[in-house]
Amino acid sequence: MSNIILLFLCLFLGFLLKKTKLFPENGHVALNSFVINISLSALSLYYIPKINLNFQVIFPVMVPWLNIILAVLFFSFLGKKLNWSKTLIGALIMGAGFGNTSFVGIPVIQSLYGESGLKTVMLVDQPGSFVALSTLGITIASFYSGEKTGVAQIIRKIIKFPPFIAFAIAVILNIINITIPVQIDEVFAKLGATTVPLALVSVGSQLKWHKLDHDAKPLLYGLLFKLILFPAIIFILYFMLLNQRGEMIEIAFFESAMGPMVTATIIAAAHRLEPKLCNLMIGVGIPLSFITLTFWYLLLKYSGLLVM
Repeated sequence: MSNIILLFLCLFLGFLLKKTKLFPENGHVALNSFVINISLSALSLYYIPKINLNFQVIFPVMVPWLNIILAVLFFSFLGKKLNWSKTLIGALIMGAGFGNTSFVGIPVIQSLYGESGLKTVMLVDQPGSFVALSTLGITIASFYSGEKTGVAQIIRKIIKFPPFIAFAIAVILNIINITIPVQIDEVFAKLGATTVPLALVSVGSQLKWHKLDHDAKPLLYGLLFKLILFPAIIFILYFMLLNQRGEMIEIAFFESAMGPMVTATIIAAAHRLEPKLCNLMIGVGIPLSFITLTFWYLLLKYSGLLVM
């Protein structure tokens, strides 16, 4: 219960600090930078070396990749049918194609599964969300904005990114079975513990609501795909067709139902892909995702699939 209270309290504090102007105009930029480069890197170094690497880890890793691939197919088809502009299609792909697997995903999963659940979150977030965003995400944003990004530039961006470096080191430590000294491991744990409050305050400070006009229908389609259609596909694929069970599969499913990713919408807006719609995807999508996540949780619980 304390984790749930912390989740909503930090969201509210971020929103309140921004509204009362006690928070700097772009204060979330500094928080995001710390969370992404320091906190998430520390979490990778703390949790990844302790994961038992087996065939099942592919399921959480694949969730973000399936998300963006299906979003490209869905919105490309829908955009052609509804005669949408290229920038609108690109904005919806970016907004609905990437989930908030860390900034919202970490506190939600921690509240449901405790510290042990964060191991799976790191699998979804690092080789999943981050690498997908840094490769397909940048490429998609560039394509729909008319810009061009070279393969070499994308590769350099990935290998220079601190969380990716930390993830790579953590995987190597896991594979060669090296145990991190207790004192250093405790430092990683304490740095990683800053992720939840800082990330939620940052998200709360960025929540914006705009008057709906011509963006209403695209917003509806975007959130319908992200919060309902894509989780339904993962539910059918993982639980019914592949007959998978267990905590790792449950967390992978819940991560598929998270609201839109803040970073992805920032990248889309920076590429001039309908900035107002991008803000609406975050401002409406994240609060709404707590309602839809409750629905998916109850579905798992009363269908007997929840083993937590």
